[in-house]
Amino acid sequence: MMTDGSVNEIPIDRPFELIFSAPVDAGTAETAIALLRDNSALELQFQYANGNRNVRITPKQRLDYNTAYTLAISNELKSQGGAGFTAQDLRFRTLNGTSSLTGFTIDGKAQNAFTYLTGISLQPTVQLTFSLAVDTSSLRNNVDLTGGTAGTPEISFSADQKQATIRYLSPLEDWTRYTFLIGEGLQGKNGEIMEAFSQEFYTVVDETPKFPMISDEDLLTLVQEQTFRYFWDFGHPGSGLARERNTSGETVTFGGSGFGLMAMIVGVERGFITLDQALERWQQILNFLETADRFHGAFPHWMDGTTGKVRPFSERDNGADLVETAFFVQGLLTVRQYLQQKAPMQTALIDQINRFWREVEWDWFARGEQEALYWHWSPDNEWAINLPIRGHNETQIVYILAAASPTHTISKELYDSGYARSGQMVNGNSFYGIELPLGINYGGPLFFAHYSYLGLDPRNLQDQYANYWTQNVNHSRINHAYCADNPKNYVGYSDKCWGLTASDNQEGYSAHSPNNDKGVITPTAAVSSIPYTPEESMAAIRHFYYTLGDRLWGQYGFYDAFNPTEDWVAGSFLAIDQGPMIIMIENYRTGLLWDLFMSSPEVKNGLTKLGFTY
Repeated sequence: MMTDGSVNEIPIDRPFELIFSAPVDAGTAETAIALLRDNSALELQFQYANGNRNVRITPKQRLDYNTAYTLAISNELKSQGGAGFTAQDLRFRTLNGTSSLTGFTIDGKAQNAFTYLTGISLQPTVQLTFSLAVDTSSLRNNVDLTGGTAGTPEISFSADQKQATIRYLSPLEDWTRYTFLIGEGLQGKNGEIMEAFSQEFYTVVDETPKFPMISDEDLLTLVQEQTFRYFWDFGHPGSGLARERNTSGETVTFGGSGFGLMAMIVGVERGFITLDQALERWQQILNFLETADRFHGAFPHWMDGTTGKVRPFSERDNGADLVETAFFVQGLLTVRQYLQQKAPMQTALIDQINRFWREVEWDWFARGEQEALYWHWSPDNEWAINLPIRGHNETQIVYILAAASPTHTISKELYDSGYARSGQMVNGNSFYGIELPLGINYGGPLFFAHYSYLGLDPRNLQDQYANYWTQNVNHSRINHAYCADNPKNYVGYSDKCWGLTASDNQEGYSAHSPNNDKGVITPTAAVSSIPYTPEESMAAIRHFYYTLGDRLWGQYGFYDAFNPTEDWVAGSFLAIDQGPMIIMIENYRTGLLWDLFMSSPEVKNGLTKLGFTY
């Protein structure tokens, strides 16, 4: 029972019970007893017990939180015997309740307590719904948007103040992570406590073209020319070979240099350089290699571009790398075939290429066995890395060149047991409704469809295991479908922003794929797949250049990779990612490099020996 005075923390949903010393007259009780808020009486329900000595009073509507009330008993109250009652006011305040946010949407997208929201417009509308009326000034002072610039929003409220609409009229920054916040200081209309709230979201990218629109043909040429500068302007001044990346100083790479040799052919044919300039660079490279490190005719992964000495790729990898050698020889043979057509008088260059080609001891890398070729050999560590070259991946060209060698050939049996793993490289499952003939599920990183097929023409290439055009087309389509599906809800992925392959990322370097998805899109993946997915790749090129060009377009074309979820864009260019873009765009446009490499009689012999039709 309350006594006269002021009492706080009274529940809002309980009845009041008055206990009198004598039975009260019910007729006077229901007019003499009132519950007041701001001098306005609330409707009450009366119940009596204990011979009318106990009067239970229940408000017909729930009381408000943190609100002052007065239970007033006037002197009109009489006992059943007619005795009077001294008037009394019992003042109290209800407890300070809590209100909750029962609804949140931004641009119609509901709250997700477990992750961020994506695809939010640059002028979003936030809808808030509360369980109780909110104090409007408190909300205005406790709403914030962090992560990027945001102007003062326009805020309106429903009549009952349980709903608020927040409109951001000043555009937010595009492709930016924001956090919408409601601070702990927010109160309900009657001072109720409101819980703090936060929701992360990413804005959409600004679709305004960042560069003037040009035809698709001109755009392809622009991508080729800008990317070509990496090999031409940034080639190592001493050796002419391609630096591993734009920050690698003296370190040159043989796989990337092989791609660079082929890119120079494109440079001549597209008018980026003259034939005489290309001849001079090729001569510089071949002369440098005359005294550079080789191991049983094979080249290392990395080399010092000034001294010609091997630079270890890893602790035990300081010798031959047969895969890098194959990528380089693919380039050499393509240049040789080009010279025979365009500059047959360059017999010294052709002879040098033939000598390097014939001195690679492919068969020696089988280690005297007939099971597989091996990737590495070191003069210090010999076969310690012990990595057999097995498919299906980027290494098919190794076995084809080994079989094609006029001096150190291998057998079809070695291809079958080594690369094809006696048929175990066959897949045959479908992903996104697309059958994958070979390899790991989802196909792996897209460079599997590029490196071996820069010169090796997959259009009609088939052996007992697969049709390689189907393999590469379907691998690329699966990669595209995965990015469009975006099962991990990464920012930026779409049907025009796609491509997972090996590249730099915000943590270092990784072979990105649907099975190793870190939110990193690598432009070379989609661009270099243009022969296989022309529409999807062209859409990606337009998106990378026009829409994202202010972020992605640099001195040597597209930066290596980007991860919008982490607000990261690489500042790097890598030779092995630059080269395939130039070459595969040209193969899509004219088939130039495919036609040249496949014109080699040794290559034809090797393919025939391994049972290919082409």
